[in-house]
Amino acid sequence: MINKYPLWKYLLLAVVVGAGLLFALPNVFGDDPAVQISPRNGALAEDLEQNVGLTLENGGIEDFTLREDDGRLLALFADGDDQLKGRDLIQQNHSDRNTVALNLVPATPAWLRSIAKPMGLGLDLRGGVHFLMEVDIAAAITQAEAKYIDDFRTFLRGRDIRYRGARQTGDGVQVRFDDAERRDAALSAIRAEYIDLELAPVDDGTDFYINAKLTEIARENERRSALDQNIITLRNRVNELGVAEPIVQQQGRERIVVQLPGVQDTTIAKEILGATATLEYRMVHGSSTDWYAAQETGRVPANTKLYNLREDGSPILLQRRVIVTGDQIKDASSGIDTQSGSPAVFINLDGAGAKRMQDVSSENIGNPMAVVFIETQVTTVKKGDEYEKKRTRVEEVINVATIRDVLSHRFQTTGLDTSEARNLSLLLRAGALKAPVEIVEERTVGPSLGQENIDRGKMSVLIGLALVLIFMAFYYKAFGVIADLALVTNLVLIVALLSMLPTSLTLPGIAGIVLTVGMAVDANVLIFERIREELRNGQRVQEAIHAGYEKAFVTIADANVTTLIAAVVLFVFGTGPIKGFAVTLSIGIVTSMFTAIFGTRAIVNWRYGGKKLETLPI
Repeated sequence: MINKYPLWKYLLLAVVVGAGLLFALPNVFGDDPAVQISPRNGALAEDLEQNVGLTLENGGIEDFTLREDDGRLLALFADGDDQLKGRDLIQQNHSDRNTVALNLVPATPAWLRSIAKPMGLGLDLRGGVHFLMEVDIAAAITQAEAKYIDDFRTFLRGRDIRYRGARQTGDGVQVRFDDAERRDAALSAIRAEYIDLELAPVDDGTDFYINAKLTEIARENERRSALDQNIITLRNRVNELGVAEPIVQQQGRERIVVQLPGVQDTTIAKEILGATATLEYRMVHGSSTDWYAAQETGRVPANTKLYNLREDGSPILLQRRVIVTGDQIKDASSGIDTQSGSPAVFINLDGAGAKRMQDVSSENIGNPMAVVFIETQVTTVKKGDEYEKKRTRVEEVINVATIRDVLSHRFQTTGLDTSEARNLSLLLRAGALKAPVEIVEERTVGPSLGQENIDRGKMSVLIGLALVLIFMAFYYKAFGVIADLALVTNLVLIVALLSMLPTSLTLPGIAGIVLTVGMAVDANVLIFERIREELRNGQRVQEAIHAGYEKAFVTIADANVTTLIAAVVLFVFGTGPIKGFAVTLSIGIVTSMFTAIFGTRAIVNWRYGGKKLETLPI
């Protein structure tokens, strides 16, 4: 029968609309002021929730709720004043091992939180600090090549090949020899050992040289490594700032975006981003009995130092003599041990570090060695009515492993699970920035401006929606009302998809939604005008409805596909704000195609299909 949908199409439409309503629903409930308590390392302490509750009650705050969420403790308050007061109380009493941050937590009911979440908001809507940082890749490559100078010296001395000197030039490293015979012998030996280098012999008549520089593949790996390590380091550092949901991500080939929602003081943010960290390898002293005895009595054996294990806080004694430090680590990566098939962390040391590690490990086979991570942390301390920044040097043992063989410039640590191995390799690389960074763009968005953006964005969407709804209902009568239903459904689906996808709504994104509101009814206008034209040409009602949808489809598809192509290009080549516009525009195009064609056709078929009608309310 003409203009009749099978049951499965109506069921499909009902499922899509129902899912859209469900996933868009969390955005209705708003946010609660909250204080977020996150452990710096490991899991939340078992008694933390009880202790925080007592702290707040003793501080005179009665209306609050505590709950654990995704490895963090949230304290929810009735208003912003209690939130600020609660933050001060928690920071004074529980910030030694935890990061305390202000946050806005969705007020979604518990049953809905496990199913859906509200869409995220970009920095321009939440307020905060935005940094665009450029990584000096050339400096990273230069530093990587400079490390080969000591390597070459140690390597050539070990093979009794005499050379006159090694230095860095503008294009790699240059090693000088007295004669071609020694140069050629060194060239063969170095080429066999260092596969990441391009080697070229050079003669100037009196001296003989080897010019060494990184291969193109090695340079690209160095670029990626520099970006990855800097992102990891910056991410670790902004955590010290107490930011609820920081964003640190790559932009382009050589830039990093750092967004700190809720932070207004750029000076403090720059201090954190410029913090220093390092790494040390030390031999373990004694046994667990000695460690706990030293902790209880406070008496530490000579030439040792008492540390704590990051994993559980238990004590451990290490020798004061440092084997190697973090600046001697050239690289670290996680992988699989080919012999045992277990997870492993692979460490690359420079020449001096490799020689030192070789000497110490040869004398301590079967003994445990520890990795100490050292970082300067910044905490906020309230004195009177003012806040002061307190810098603390934190030293924690992140790994202990038994030396099984003589170690040199490359060795591995096993005995970890896959996630531990990956995390350890990241920590080893995250001690310091691998390449210098420069802040090339800096913006501060106030929270009041962010709220103003939200309010104006909502107003623009509502005004645009209302005008379109009124026009369609007035001009196309009952069919206009059907188009209005499709338009409202389209907005619900856009909000639902933005809530489901790992993206944030920005001010340009709101502009994309406003544009979509106007564009969403274009398809219905084309369809309705085609139906009216068919009716004027003498077609019967059912044939006119069928022809209107069929003949308008090609034009609708062409217009929307070309716009979608433009949106994709904007997303691929644009920066953050432009990408936000492209995302909402793309989602709006797809959902409007669904609602304007499939959705309205289903309602029209249900209401008018298969009936003998003389006229249509169009």
